[in-house]
Amino acid sequence: MSEKQSIEYKSSWHDDYLKWICGFANAQGGWIYIGKDDAGMVIGVEDYKRLMDDIPNKIKNLMGITAEVNLLEESGKHFIEIVVQPYSVPISLRGRYYCRSGSVKQELTGAALNEFLLKRAGHTWDDVIETRATFDDIDEKTVKIYLRKAEEAGRLPDVEGLTMPELLEKLRLAENGQLKRAAIVLFGKDPGRFYPNTFVKIGKFEDDDFTIRFQEIEEGNIIQVLDKVLRTLDYKFLIRNISFERMNRIETLEYPIPALREMLLNSLIHRNYMGAPTQIRVYDNKLTAWNHGTLPEGITLDKLTKSHSSYPRNPILAETCFRGGYIDSWGSGIMKIVNSCKVAGLPMPILEEDAGGFIVRLFKDRFSEEQLQQLGLNDRQIKAILYVKEKERITNKEYQEINNISERTASRDLEELFQNGIFERIGESKSTYYKIKNGG
Repeated sequence: MSEKQSIEYKSSWHDDYLKWICGFANAQGGWIYIGKDDAGMVIGVEDYKRLMDDIPNKIKNLMGITAEVNLLEESGKHFIEIVVQPYSVPISLRGRYYCRSGSVKQELTGAALNEFLLKRAGHTWDDVIETRATFDDIDEKTVKIYLRKAEEAGRLPDVEGLTMPELLEKLRLAENGQLKRAAIVLFGKDPGRFYPNTFVKIGKFEDDDFTIRFQEIEEGNIIQVLDKVLRTLDYKFLIRNISFERMNRIETLEYPIPALREMLLNSLIHRNYMGAPTQIRVYDNKLTAWNHGTLPEGITLDKLTKSHSSYPRNPILAETCFRGGYIDSWGSGIMKIVNSCKVAGLPMPILEEDAGGFIVRLFKDRFSEEQLQQLGLNDRQIKAILYVKEKERITNKEYQEINNISERTASRDLEELFQNGIFERIGESKSTYYKIKNGG
């Protein structure tokens, strides 16, 4: 059995491996084998008698937990099995916290540690009471906007005649006369006074990803920022495409508004508010939205574009936005982005975990180099597609020349592009050429 998320092999013992034990205890548990190589083959450990005493004692004394430590033998060679159970309370080693993520051990610090400790205490960030805030910090105008939209959605319980404290209590945004963090982020007059990075940065970039043409910062609560950012994108960052139907002039943004709205809502509701601000980058041929906070446990990038359960980082924010009609249902936001782009004839968005956060990339051009790399094409095929974008067509001979390859290899590559619906084939025999398939 090879190493995987819950198994670790070590040829000999080192006290540094206590970090791995701590990481397993803070995750889903796991097994550590001392006296096995990376392939899981038994190589034996000589000082097993001493280790059978030392390892359990160090685990107990330094972490306050117990682990099952077993002495095993195979082909006359002794090795040690350490079985670590998952713990519902946070476990530390010398005041530091570690967690198993995938097949690696990570030390938790900063915002990640704060989120981990809250979770183990049965709380989420948005559920914590904000002792510095009072009901005077709530913007009543924003609350009225929310209530009008909630009434249209028909998802809000009867709130007629309730005072502001009573309303927020009913929405689970306050408790015992005190506001929760979620209330400040959703309806606060100045959320940035409590949490400095609640703003959204928008920048217009050159394709080199470093040169910035101009930028804007939008501040306020979620309800305000949603409107401000969409307006700013419309007026300052995006181009309106103009078309005509008979005598009617029709203007449409480069990207569908439903996709932009869902991207922004996703980044505002599911972000880590103790981390960096939400960042939107606009380029000539793409737009990206990044928010701090990786995907929740149990959700993969592949699952996001299919029907899946939702595990929101900020469940109170998510529930309140659902009741207000801002989101349709938990877990459907990404699918709405994908479908909106499909209906608009745009390429499939790219979803990635990036730099401790989550990023959504929208494209205007399906056959940009970045998009082509996502299709699993080889470098020769990508080069040929970019060639056709410029020259409009390519022959087998031209394919050979630009890639310096044989006719046989060129034929195989071109056939794959044809079968995948990227190229269409025109003509026969020596007069055959390829061009990009319409709608492909």
